[in-house]
Amino acid sequence: MLTGKVQRRPRGDLARVLVVDDEADIRELLDLTVARMGLLADCAATVAEARKFLEQQRYQLCLTDMRLPDGDGLAIVRLIAESYGETPVAVITAFGTTQNAVAALKAGAFDYLAKPVALEQLRSLIKSALNLPRRSDGAGEGEASDAATRLIGTSPAIAHVREMIDKLARSQAPVYISGESGTGKELAARLIHDQSARRNAPFVPVNCGAIPESLMESEFFGYRKGAFTGADSDRSGFFQAAQGGTLFLDEVADLPLGMQVKLLRAIQEKKVRQVGSTVEEPVDLRIISATHHQLRDCVDAGTFRQDLYYRVNVIELRMPPLRERREDIAPLSEFMLARLCGSQPPRLDPAAVRMLNDYSFPGNVRELENILERATALCSGAMVAVDDLQLAPETAVRDGLGRESETLDDYINRVEKQAILDALTKTDFNRTAAARLLGVSFRSLRYRIERLGIEE
Repeated sequence: MLTGKVQRRPRGDLARVLVVDDEADIRELLDLTVARMGLLADCAATVAEARKFLEQQRYQLCLTDMRLPDGDGLAIVRLIAESYGETPVAVITAFGTTQNAVAALKAGAFDYLAKPVALEQLRSLIKSALNLPRRSDGAGEGEASDAATRLIGTSPAIAHVREMIDKLARSQAPVYISGESGTGKELAARLIHDQSARRNAPFVPVNCGAIPESLMESEFFGYRKGAFTGADSDRSGFFQAAQGGTLFLDEVADLPLGMQVKLLRAIQEKKVRQVGSTVEEPVDLRIISATHHQLRDCVDAGTFRQDLYYRVNVIELRMPPLRERREDIAPLSEFMLARLCGSQPPRLDPAAVRMLNDYSFPGNVRELENILERATALCSGAMVAVDDLQLAPETAVRDGLGRESETLDDYINRVEKQAILDALTKTDFNRTAAARLLGVSFRSLRYRIERLGIEE
């Protein structure tokens, strides 16, 4: 095993892995593991040596330690993300330093391993990384084009979502998808899964708000025969069903605190215990979560655990409301009409298009689809007219709550922003005093100021 220069091996067509670690025994362990999987490994002890290898050889995976003599693993993660984007990189971090792992995932790492390295987890990670679609050699282009057709629109907001999905699909990082109801959070989760290394394994969506609290543990983790009255056979849960794939936790903020503790342990340990069992079983899956709530506000309110928040919200993907991408309303409408009516869908009257563009869509894309489905049932010819939409003209007259034609979230944000600005003005923009005046913690106020875009 050499360091400092590229090892020229005769079977150059095999997948090659770059191993970067300053401990010789760790390099040897990783090298042997890679070799037993029928792969080739080049080993480096420093960031400088890793740079030389990368300049001379193409790699299908890089495994790097976080602490190196002349830098850290983040430097290698950033270098590969900027210059060798086709190469997934996984970091090896000391046990308990999850903040390093989170920083690496946010910088673009594919995944991470904790020391001492578990060989089964290492093999699973390597297999997943090698299963990633390769954009440079044409693989994965079908998935990417399919994503483009399923996320309709040309607005900057939806273009950013597509770009983020492409990046997130090449990572194993937990993703939190935020956005109002009807913005397409589950669609985004499915697209991430469909373009990822886990695309051939199950995608299991779970609505956390639809499960009775008394059944949550057995539904998530399964149960053994005889565990409780009515358990007449063994049954797998959502975690086992998603083995190797993706578990999508929709409306994750609706989980009760007791279940949040159990979910946190399952994510940390990558193991679950069935109800009625005495042993834990390993699970290999990716967690994607979503909610229409502001999850940070739920943490501040004490309804969502902070430690679980940091586990599920490693990277956030925000789905924009339809009113922020009005230029997409027309192409979305055409797509939906074709799906609803087949090869000869009705067209939208220009006046109907203008009415849709002027509407606020509190229900977002889901509401647009419902409006068009109703309109196709009512229209009598080949044209959808204004009357077929059955939309009442929106006015600027405020209701009893002081709202105009805006969603509840917009109204709450507007009121909250004004209250914060009033408190900051009264305290000469002293945030500590303003937080005291508002009855919130300084940390909570700072987060709200950043979220609402308040500038001093």
